[in-house]
Amino acid sequence: MARSDTGVGSGAGSPTAPSTTKTASSTVKQNNEQALGIDTLARGTLIAAALCVFMAQFALTVPAGLNGLFQQDFHTSASELTWITDAFLVPVTVLELTFGLLGDMFGRRRLLVGGSVLVAVGFVVCVLTPGPEAGHGTRLAVLWTGQIIAGIGAAAVIPTTLAMIAAGTHTPRARARSISVWAAALSMGSVLSPLACGLVAQSQFGSWPNSGWRWAFLVVVVLAAVSAVLAFVLAKDSKSPEGRSLDWPGQITIAVAAVALLFAVIQGPTSGWASIEVIGGFVVAAVFLVAFVLAERRSASPLLQLDLFANRNFTVAAIVTVVGMFCYLGTGYVTSIRLTAIQGFTPLKASLAFIVFNGVSALIQVPIASRLIERYDPKWVLGGGLLLLGAGDFWMASIPIGHQSVTPLIAPLVVAGAGVAFVLSAVTAVVINTVPHNLAGMAAGWTSLLRDFGFTLGPAVVGAIALSRAAHEISDKVASDPALGQALDTFNASAATAPDAQRETVEGAIAAVNSGPLGANAVPETVALPDGSTVPFNPLKDTAFQALGNAYSLGYLIVGLCAIAAAVVTVVLIKGDRPDTPVTAEAADA
Repeated sequence: MARSDTGVGSGAGSPTAPSTTKTASSTVKQNNEQALGIDTLARGTLIAAALCVFMAQFALTVPAGLNGLFQQDFHTSASELTWITDAFLVPVTVLELTFGLLGDMFGRRRLLVGGSVLVAVGFVVCVLTPGPEAGHGTRLAVLWTGQIIAGIGAAAVIPTTLAMIAAGTHTPRARARSISVWAAALSMGSVLSPLACGLVAQSQFGSWPNSGWRWAFLVVVVLAAVSAVLAFVLAKDSKSPEGRSLDWPGQITIAVAAVALLFAVIQGPTSGWASIEVIGGFVVAAVFLVAFVLAERRSASPLLQLDLFANRNFTVAAIVTVVGMFCYLGTGYVTSIRLTAIQGFTPLKASLAFIVFNGVSALIQVPIASRLIERYDPKWVLGGGLLLLGAGDFWMASIPIGHQSVTPLIAPLVVAGAGVAFVLSAVTAVVINTVPHNLAGMAAGWTSLLRDFGFTLGPAVVGAIALSRAAHEISDKVASDPALGQALDTFNASAATAPDAQRETVEGAIAAVNSGPLGANAVPETVALPDGSTVPFNPLKDTAFQALGNAYSLGYLIVGLCAIAAAVVTVVLIKGDRPDTPVTAEAADA
């Protein structure tokens, strides 16, 4: 009897054996989960959150390796090409706060499932984009609409996954490890998306030329559908409704401010920075941002508690989040345009660069980045990551555009990718750990909004500066070279003398060359005649190629400088917290 009471030994007839076994099993399970940093977070929830954020990032990254195909299929201007990416990113940026709040109030699992379904629906719309017979404007409108719908779905998914993790872990140590798993899944989405899209985009879709990009969008449809099902089955619901209600004035004012600002930045190179619509966009953004601050001060349940900005760590981490993600996607966008739209590499060949860039990040986040965050002050991890990212950008800026291979970019992409790993893991942990536990949803929503605002600014700002620089360089070259100017005039007048069967093609080429640097680079310098000989065709081809190379090298430099500046700000201004400091019961219940 004493043996049974103490649990020493067990037999088939011992009434305490099952209890003892169960207790031991539970202890082992708990120890294993704590070793993994899961803490009280349900394993199924972590799996569902990781899969869904992987899917959302996969969808976001789809255009990266396809910009060349989009240019060939849609004959886009610079701003139109940027909008293919940003049509997805803008709703993500604008709506993440709203969905973070809705998840707090009504439960996060339904947002995870519904958001995944919307991503699938949006990409179905993209796949159904009409062919060339429908007209340029109509086709782009359908593609953008699908991206917007998918972006709305991703806006629900991204903050919800992070909020689920933040709400299910109660020490910075456990949270840092779980967030590292989340960040690794996000990075793996960036790694596998260009590769998968590059593989499937090699096949033509139906009878339309340059239509392989549709297969890439179908991959996302399947992935989003699977994510929705598994989220419904595996995820444990959570919510934090205390003191939370819909803040309509805040929702509306921040949404209008963000859309107006992004519109102005993206349209600047095409419409002109002094144009009415661009200046108007900046003015509207400023007015509604002020209105947002005033609305939040008066709200009983604000979308953002402005008192959070009294916390220096939160404020600096918020700024660094925007800059860091600007640098991350800015680097990826410059690399994408360089390899596909400028150098003309296939999506599959270009995907090698993204496998390196994002693959390095994904591989070192969990085994290295999370341990560094536990062992050292997170600001050093964050600052070091930004320094590595900046160093990689400076290195890539020094590589001439004439290299017709991905190989010279591999080493600097490894350096930059390592920097991204540390930035993604450290900055999210810093922001989440600066707020009370009951504000996890708000902090997650703002972290995701700031991250994706930086993502949106990356292509918009870097593309705007680079294309403006390239356009000026081409104009200066034409003005200073009379022979080139004469050749361009002759080319522009060639449609009038072209055979009837070729006139439409020639007119399209003339329009492309005069649409901007990317269009001028897309039209071949020579064309083949029926007898196999070639004749000069586009006089601006070489000039545009060199100008774009110089301009996007400048883009790398801008991103690198921003990363270095953010690293200095991080190290100087962020006050370090001990990674093993627990979230107090008072904070958790506040």
